[in-house]
Amino acid sequence: MSASAMSNAAQTLDLDDAAARPAERGGNSDASAQEVAPSRARVTALRKLVREPLLHFLVLGGLIFAADSVLHPPASNEKVITVSKALRQSFIDNFDEDKQRTPSSADLQKMIDAWVASEILYREGKALGVDRGDEMIRDRVAFKLQLLIFDQVRVPEPTEAQLRAWFADNHARFDAPERVSFFMTPATDEATARQQLEDIRGQRESEELRDQTRVILGRPVASLAGGYGEGFRDGLLKMPTGDWSLLQSNDGWHVVRLDAREPGTPAKLEDVRDEAAKIWHTDETRRQAWDAVTRLKANYTIRYEP
Repeated sequence: MSASAMSNAAQTLDLDDAAARPAERGGNSDASAQEVAPSRARVTALRKLVREPLLHFLVLGGLIFAADSVLHPPASNEKVITVSKALRQSFIDNFDEDKQRTPSSADLQKMIDAWVASEILYREGKALGVDRGDEMIRDRVAFKLQLLIFDQVRVPEPTEAQLRAWFADNHARFDAPERVSFFMTPATDEATARQQLEDIRGQRESEELRDQTRVILGRPVASLAGGYGEGFRDGLLKMPTGDWSLLQSNDGWHVVRLDAREPGTPAKLEDVRDEAAKIWHTDETRRQAWDAVTRLKANYTIRYEP
């Protein structure tokens, strides 16, 4: 007899004994039989159900499904890579611009495969933290988000009042600046520059010095301090036109002659309206984009280490 058959026989024996015990304790045997009969019927039905192959299949299927769910959990959004229609179209457009022809199916699939591989490597690398401490990756991701934010900003045309108020605060960006034109010799030490000044005034400078002397035409006065130093700027503006003098720049000493000086002229909105409207639009876009970043910043706590 098999182990299963022996177990079934033992279960049957236990049930038969249980049915006989009420009669042994005395009492109405008919009533006891009536009470035992439904119990035995339920047990018999349960025994048949346990032997039912369909139940075994359902239980086994449930166990397999549960095990598969543990071993192979459903993909999260981080593991889903979507190749959108817009992305495929961008590949086609870029390919057409470079190759001047429409990509074949094989060409398109090759570009998609390369992009998918790159996306997988990026996500896995980010999950491993390889981007931490890499300023280049950080800056590129930040720049990409910046472009996305700018792309979402929609700025209408300025009203006349808005444009005039903005122009009043920014007219210096359109004013014609004061300019100067001058000659200057190469930078050298003070003693050499003094000797060169004497030679130039006596009209006996060398041909080499003539060739090395530069002419600066229409240089904005506002840029002189940054290029040569404040002392050079102040000295040049005090010089009379046409005279040679010594001036010290950030690089050394020069022999300099102021050749011309043109005063600046203020701009009028009517003359630069189109350009002003474009710059206003750029400034307003930047302002709104920065406001968006500021709103994001409200979600963060900024700590400064001592």
